[in-house]
Amino acid sequence: MALDSGPTDGRDALAKLAEEHVDHRFKGLPPDAYGLTVAELAGQRRNLFTGGFATPVLALSAERLEHNLKLMETYSARHGLAFAPHGKTSMAPQLFHRQIEHGAWGITLAVPHQVRVARAFGVGRVFLANELVDAAALRWISTELDADPDFRFVCYVDSVRGVELMDAALTDAGAGRPLDVVVELGAGAGARTGVRTEAECAAVADAVAGTRTLRLAGVAGYEGEVPDADPERVHAWLRRLVALAVDFDGAGRFEGLEEIVLSAGGSAWFDAVADVFAEVPGLSRPVLKLLRSGAYVSHDDGHYRELTPFNRVPQEGALEPAFRLWSQVVSRPSPEQAFTNAGKRDAAYDLHLPFAQVVRRDGVERPATGIEVTGLSDQHAWVRTTGEADLEVGDWLGTGLSHPCTSFDKWQLIPVAEADGTVVDYIRTFF
Repeated sequence: MALDSGPTDGRDALAKLAEEHVDHRFKGLPPDAYGLTVAELAGQRRNLFTGGFATPVLALSAERLEHNLKLMETYSARHGLAFAPHGKTSMAPQLFHRQIEHGAWGITLAVPHQVRVARAFGVGRVFLANELVDAAALRWISTELDADPDFRFVCYVDSVRGVELMDAALTDAGAGRPLDVVVELGAGAGARTGVRTEAECAAVADAVAGTRTLRLAGVAGYEGEVPDADPERVHAWLRRLVALAVDFDGAGRFEGLEEIVLSAGGSAWFDAVADVFAEVPGLSRPVLKLLRSGAYVSHDDGHYRELTPFNRVPQEGALEPAFRLWSQVVSRPSPEQAFTNAGKRDAAYDLHLPFAQVVRRDGVERPATGIEVTGLSDQHAWVRTTGEADLEVGDWLGTGLSHPCTSFDKWQLIPVAEADGTVVDYIRTFF
């Protein structure tokens, strides 16, 4: 699908990002680039290490980013899955654009603000993996749907009360087009959102059928919330989700649809989604099997590197961590301790601390042997060193990061660097 199918020309909006001026808002960028446009700075192809960039600075690997985009494109196609990657991971319209170019059906988001960003950059298909009961947001969504017949929007419902609130807000807004919803099946007792039982799912579906403003489009959920998740439990829950779709279809609940939406898939269990969705029997209508994994775009060096399904099915390929945070050693108060100038404002730390990977001195890179990040203050990393460590004040320390969702949100403009350090692009984020 074309990126520019929204209320504005998406490509024009992307082009305007390149016209933005580099200034004090964007940390890590060269001070002498102040006043240049992003396009002008990118055109200079400066080197991340010798081109005046100031530490701390976060960089994305150009080669690894492209590898990850291609890998998930081919994976989805091979398994007969449509793909709507979760854009809340990056909130970067340039990456939305590249994901769609690599075959994505659309973009998954979590809250109305994120949808507004996607629409501003022309994204024509949005799956909101969340309940939506805010009247102001529903009025805006209704306006978008009525103004653009090509805009496809789908969101969760998980309660009769939620359906009532949505219906009231959309009725008050004078909605012309019904809003597509999918019943969210909860992943189990104590999990996050979602209907807990099949009988309650049917009650929610009945409530949707009783409105003029909503249309039941399918069923969905998030297998990453399955309690004590393991392959057996995740597969069992996914089969419950498929069975719910089959039951709804048999009851005639999808009458009038062109396709039935069946959606799941975070970044930890998409192999299980592929397995179970391959078992979907023939239904009365074609089934849009929608995978939503998002963290793949940059991958990481911690949480998702440990949990990636490609560890379980290595013949499918391997994602590559694309982030590296560079900071500089500013203090070496003892042989066992050092401090760099990156802290909580710069590095993801909600799941794992940064991982020391390489040290750079005088243009030479070497492994960060005997070096470990043990804590973060607001603007300092606490580094423990052993006798093997060769680390001096002024050295650049390259660290890997865990959890891309909380890496992108700390940086508004991120250099994309090739393996030799040449910066070829800048990714703008909107959190």
